[in-house]
Amino acid sequence: MSQRRDDRSRSRADQGARSFRCHHCRLDVSLWAPGTQHRNHCPNCLYSRHVDDRLPGDRASECRARMEPIAIAVRGAGEWVIVHRCTGCAELSSNRTAGDDNPLSLMRIATRPLAQPPFPLEHLTRL
Repeated sequence: MSQRRDDRSRSRADQGARSFRCHHCRLDVSLWAPGTQHRNHCPNCLYSRHVDDRLPGDRASECRARMEPIAIAVRGAGEWVIVHRCTGCAELSSNRTAGDDNPLSLMRIATRPLAQPPFPLEHLTRL
């Protein structure tokens, strides 16, 4: 009986949660996000947590490690997605950007390949 009570309490607590604390920058983040149904990253630093397993919002992953934002990708219709790599298991995932994401943080990630190319910039003058 106590196991059932614990399960019900846990599910009520999960349903009642309206925010989470970012494990990277410690910002208190609302679960509501414009443009997405499942808030899965901090709008300030764009870090996430490895909580979803197979489906967005399933919260079935056992890893729970931080997910570092490593790149921006653009889907067919021009929608930006953040590519995250798990710091615990190295799994990659892509997540839709939200309307309140920090534009400067998004641009920093998007321009990183141009700012830090895998070759010396002097090589461009030889082309």
